[in-house]
Amino acid sequence: MNPSAAEHPAVVFRLGHMGDVALATGVLSHWFERTGQPFVFATREANLPLLANHPAVAGTIGLSKADLTDAGWLRRTGELARQYAGGTLIDLHGTLRSRILALRWKGPVRRYPKFGLARRLFERTRSDRFRAKLEALNVPQRYALALDRAAPEREAVLPRVYLTEDETRAAERRLSPISCEGPRVALHPYATHPSKQWPAENWIRLAALLDAEDINWFVVGRSVAPLTSGHERDLTNQTDLRATCGLLARADLLVTGDSGPMHLACGVGTPVVALFGPTAKAWGFYPAGPKDVVLERDLPCRPCSLHGAGKCTRGFECMTETTPETVLDAVRASLARSVRPAFNDPS
Repeated sequence: MNPSAAEHPAVVFRLGHMGDVALATGVLSHWFERTGQPFVFATREANLPLLANHPAVAGTIGLSKADLTDAGWLRRTGELARQYAGGTLIDLHGTLRSRILALRWKGPVRRYPKFGLARRLFERTRSDRFRAKLEALNVPQRYALALDRAAPEREAVLPRVYLTEDETRAAERRLSPISCEGPRVALHPYATHPSKQWPAENWIRLAALLDAEDINWFVVGRSVAPLTSGHERDLTNQTDLRATCGLLARADLLVTGDSGPMHLACGVGTPVVALFGPTAKAWGFYPAGPKDVVLERDLPCRPCSLHGAGKCTRGFECMTETTPETVLDAVRASLARSVRPAFNDPS
């Protein structure tokens, strides 16, 4: 390790949602494996559990809601600039907040290419030229360009969440009473924006189809309206971030929309069947594992927004026209490729 790196560690800055930080975890591993130099990671306090046990993370900076107010940020950026003077700031956000921090930073600043112009032009024109440019590199590959001269392969920067043996065993104990012999499919039926959410009746129909084929299923995630409230396999709101990762690690497959848990599953090596509607692969936020599948409809109105927050005048057909039977077919095909051996607990 470079002695100056230990004295002046590089600080990686990424706020955003849980999925945004999950997408950075594989990039950290990639850089660490290449250079041997760990990083300090600055993000919202709620995202910090994702970084636990990560070999590339020497320390974390948890930012509170008070820190992120206008006055709080002016104060906090001054503190961070003084504390980490001489180190490199790696900006994986590219927002006004990160640019204020960069202006006050007392050391080198590196940024990743957001392809903002190409994104806006593609959203307006749906041009294949801009689609090709955007789809050539996903978000982790773009992150990597903050330090790398050329983008690494997608599999080199897949998300990585490092679970302990205790966390894995706790997840197995949680699932054993509600699982019988056979594959396990995790269902995440929730989304930050309603337009990205597959209808609840479709999820319930899919669960019934899985039951009919003797495929174990369980629900993960957080919501004010659990999918099947009271059902023993509905674990909605019952696990924290690390415990959710543990459950996903013991699943053979996750079915979800475009969501944070989609990236968590990738981080623990669990294949994903993802339903994309108002968003699209061109934005770069998609599962990129070798066994991952994205189900989407080819419609002229897609994508209609970056994060799926826009209103729809077409009845959300991008989501509603994907049937439970179509998803079941994808589940069957994925399980045929990826069912893992039974879990053995020597204790």
